[in-house]
Amino acid sequence: MAKSKSCRSWCRSPKWFSWAIISTISSTGAIVGLAISPSVSMAQIGQFKVSQFKVSQYRPIPLTSDQVNDILTERDIPTGQKGFAKDYQVELSIDDRLEISVSSNAFDPIVSLLGKDGDAIAENDDGGSDGTDSLLFVKIKKAGSYIVRVQSFGGSSGGKFMLKVTKLRPVN
Repeated sequence: MAKSKSCRSWCRSPKWFSWAIISTISSTGAIVGLAISPSVSMAQIGQFKVSQFKVSQYRPIPLTSDQVNDILTERDIPTGQKGFAKDYQVELSIDDRLEISVSSNAFDPIVSLLGKDGDAIAENDDGGSDGTDSLLFVKIKKAGSYIVRVQSFGGSSGGKFMLKVTKLRPVN
């Protein structure tokens, strides 16, 4: 087994456990955590049996067409801002010019383009013609794999949405 690249974070979760150690195993990409029962205090950790559980592996959805009709739900990626997100992976070439739009009647969408490192290259909220829809224009500086993220704004749980990713051509 390859040496794991660990990051530890102590977190509270109501109902299930009081404390957790979360660690990423680099050889498989799986996220593994250790949970301690609610009755255990920090001083008692070494005295109790700790159970191991496996959490789902992160896999963005491959973007295979220029338009996607989907649903954002509470089962998608929690944003930490009371909302949820769904990620789509797209392969782009240098100098690609994109128009990325998200429209929804169910929630206020935000659209982001993320680079390989997870940093936002561009983001938009409320740039579309219908008030809360999102519209983003971006020129790609480096070829590679990118993530188009659709997320809800302001803690809304989501609903149906339409994502469009259009490669634009320069006009001569």
